[in-house]
Order: sequence, then structure tokens, then C-alpha cells
Amino acid sequence: MGYSLFNDMEVFVAHHLTPSELADQLQMKRQEVIGMCVEMGVPIFHGRIDRTLFECSMRAFRAGRAGSPASS
Repeated sequence: MGYSLFNDMEVFVAHHLTPSELADQLQMKRQEVIGMCVEMGVPIFHGRIDRTLFECSMRAFRAGRAGSPASS
């Protein structure tokens, strides 16, 4: 009888991509991806970015911008 540690747990796998690969998948330019990482504080470690962290940070960043009053 086998026993699995992941019977009722959801498992998330990190997807670490280069800025170019991430830009291609998100239909952005490479420099935009790098700039967004710097602006949002998403680390680029050994030339790779965690896609899940980048997307979550970008959603939160955009939601924060949408909720803030426009500068006059």
C-alpha cells in the first residue's frame, strides 16, 4: 500500500524563465519585463524570474495604481 504526502494538497511548481521567455509568454518587451521587476521588487536570480511571483506582483501593482487618485 503506497502513501503519498500530496493526497489532499495542491502543489504549485515555480516556473523560472529568462526575461525574454517571460516577455514572449506575456506579450511584452524584454525591457518592459526587466523594468517591471525593478519597479515591483521582483528578483531576477541567475538571469531568471519566477513567473508566478511576477504575475501576482503585476496584478497587485496594477490594482494599486487603479485604486490610487490621479496626480494633478
